[in-house]
Amino acid sequence: MLKIILAILVIVAFSACNKLSPPKAEPVQKIAVSYTTQPQSTLLHVAVAKGYFTEENLDVESSIYPFGKPSLQALLDHKTDFAAVAETPIMFSVLKGEKIFAIANIEATSLNNAIIARKDAGINKPLDLKGKRIAYTPGTTSDFFLDSLLTSIGLQRKDIHAIPLKPDEMQEAILTNKIDAACTWNFTLAQIARQLGANATRIVDREIYTETYNIVAQQEFVQKNPETVKRFLRALIKAENFVHQHPEEAQSLMALNAKVDIGLIHEIWDTFDFRVTQDQTLLITLEDETRWAIQNKLTDQTVIPDYRQMIHLDSLRAVKPEAVLINK
Repeated sequence: MLKIILAILVIVAFSACNKLSPPKAEPVQKIAVSYTTQPQSTLLHVAVAKGYFTEENLDVESSIYPFGKPSLQALLDHKTDFAAVAETPIMFSVLKGEKIFAIANIEATSLNNAIIARKDAGINKPLDLKGKRIAYTPGTTSDFFLDSLLTSIGLQRKDIHAIPLKPDEMQEAILTNKIDAACTWNFTLAQIARQLGANATRIVDREIYTETYNIVAQQEFVQKNPETVKRFLRALIKAENFVHQHPEEAQSLMALNAKVDIGLIHEIWDTFDFRVTQDQTLLITLEDETRWAIQNKLTDQTVIPDYRQMIHLDSLRAVKPEAVLINK
């Protein structure tokens, strides 16, 4: 009987020790992330600044670019593990055979892209764009938006003089009268509008296009590191909650990181919807943009890929199932 009592006491003591022992911490993992100074990358800036990646045992090395296309290229060059980018560069990469996953959308808007034009160039309404010199950035949302807008008013690319420029080249070009208009986004739009003042005509149509900003990763990385992806998404979800609860602090943070005037941030902030989600918008837009790319011979491909195979849902569904609103 004594042996039985002693055995029970040993079991109870062992169980108590197990309860008191802290759960084994996940090992810290180093990851490299490329994102942008654009407001669409706000959740990433917040997650880094507020330590949300650190809380998830992720040691982040940041590579920051002026816009999404070079951010994605860093991923494709295997310099980073995750990248933030709009859907147009994703589409072109998939058409070139790149094996990437879109694991979450972190921002969406139908008001980010627009054309800013000089009134003294005779541009007061959309149809006045005919025959004008219009700058755009190839392979980006600006490229697709320009054609979408022209189509909506009965024009084609051949009806204008399209001039390829990087966003940071557009302000000088329009102020020195080298171009008549610029098809671009957020900071560049607002800065040019400020400089032109009463001479500015802004042309936008929220019905023709919705931009999505996405987190992408190599398919092989996602398959080999499922827990890392979940930890990464959890950090972004914390950042999402912070942005909605403390918008003024998030705005100040972005002004500091993007090195722009806080007033500029205030001007454009309400344009964006910062949420970690996956819905049908990305799939629909990728298919629409592929039709555009094929029609305009911007790709050698002639068939729309099955983009459902490159939209990864399992990781987001595991950490926030209500954020997955896409039918696959």
